[in-house]
Formats: sequence, structure tokens, C-alpha cells
Amino acid sequence: MNINPYVFFNGRCEEAINFYRRAFGADEVFLMRYKESPEQPPMPLPPGWEDKVMHASLKVGTTLLMGSDGCGAPESSSAPAFQGFALSVEMPDQQAAERAFHALAEGGKVQMPLGKTFFAPCFGMLTDRFGLGWMVIVNEKPE
Repeated sequence: MNINPYVFFNGRCEEAINFYRRAFGADEVFLMRYKESPEQPPMPLPPGWEDKVMHASLKVGTTLLMGSDGCGAPESSSAPAFQGFALSVEMPDQQAAERAFHALAEGGKVQMPLGKTFFAPCFGMLTDRFGLGWMVIVNEKPE
């Protein structure tokens, strides 16, 4: 069994996909635009959303990160409200953690700078430019 995050970006999904591909070196697995759907969405789309992302998936390490533009408010009206959770990404070493952390922080806001803690040799928290919370960690290797 797997639990995979599915994130709605209110019209900014393609921008987010490209951002996460650069930040993690993620591979795009699938992308379908609304105009490519074999069926019409059950709800009306905002005008001009035919080219927006109906469904996409990225392979980030061993995790599938899925997303969509959603069918709600156009991008100009409101940002997604990601509350009550963060995505935690375990990196293999400090160098990889620093690369990912700094890439994710571009245009975002750092809550806790990346550094050594009592529970990990490298940990930091931030909110990226899309409002999505991230925790970047390098876990201690058992001896």
C-alpha cells in the first residue's frame, strides 16, 4: 500500500511541475490537459482552462507526487490554501539536502534554516512559492 500526495495548484500546476523537476531532478510520469480528456469534466471549467493540467504525476525518488490545476478558482483569484500538513523529503546526504532546500526556497519562505538538530544531522522547514510546506531531512545512518 502507498499513500501519495495529490496537490491542487489553482491554475499553476504546470509551473509547479517544472519547479519540482528542477528542485528534485524529478521525472514527469504523466500529464493530461483538460482538452485531452476523453470525457468532459463533470463541472464547468473556468474560461480558458482547456490547456490547464487535469492530472499530472512526477516521480520524486520513490514517491509519486500527483497534481492538478483543479477545477476551481482561476489562478488570479486565490492561491491554494495548504494547511495542517507539510511534505517531508528525506535526502541521502547534506549536499543533496542543501540543493533541494535552496531550490524549494526560491520564491518561498524559510521557517527553519537547514542545519543540524538534536534529531538529525541536517533538517530545515520552508514554504515554497506555491504555499506548500516542506521539511527537508537527512536522517542519521544507523551504525
